[in-house]
Amino acid sequence: MGCVSAAPLPPTEDAPAPGGRRSLAAALLAGALGAAVVLLASGQTWAEGTATLAGGRLPLEADGRAVTAAPAALAVVGLAALVAVLAVRGAGRVLVAALLALSGAGAALSAFLGASDRSALDERAAEVSGDAASTVETLSHTAWPYVTAAGGVLLLLAGVLALRYARLWPAMSGRYERDGTQRPRRPRSAPDPERPEELWKALDRGEDPTRRS
Repeated sequence: MGCVSAAPLPPTEDAPAPGGRRSLAAALLAGALGAAVVLLASGQTWAEGTATLAGGRLPLEADGRAVTAAPAALAVVGLAALVAVLAVRGAGRVLVAALLALSGAGAALSAFLGASDRSALDERAAEVSGDAASTVETLSHTAWPYVTAAGGVLLLLAGVLALRYARLWPAMSGRYERDGTQRPRRPRSAPDPERPEELWKALDRGEDPTRRS
């Protein structure tokens, strides 16, 4: 007798296809790692220099958030979008995935442009010297802006994966969501006529609480 092989069942919403699981894991890893890298690297020293002060030279430095606050802010937005992409469905999921990709692209671009910025150190030089026309000298930049840009690229990759494969990803279970149906109320137990407050209520109504039916 020939054996009949059952055709594999299509993946359900709560059980994504193997390709969906792999892309979901890759997107979550890239997004979380990218956001962490951006937040960490944007707090490091991006630019160094010296300012002339009272005949001497004062070393100055500026971290990434003093140069531009955009990468860190966009990393927070991207991280929120990474979580939200699993909470929405349909067109909403596509919009959130696009927001994730744009956040990564914006973080990478702003970090790359900030790699050659000198305005933050010029402002610091003017502040410490008391001369608004003072500028920083011997300016140099570190590699941290490019590390920040790499984190933004990881966020962008997570967004691209979401745009491409999000339809295969599961959504948060709606088993705990309220369906709008009214829950039956529990029946209220009859009051105990022997309780003191019930005796007083009976007296207020003009009843004799000592009278038993």
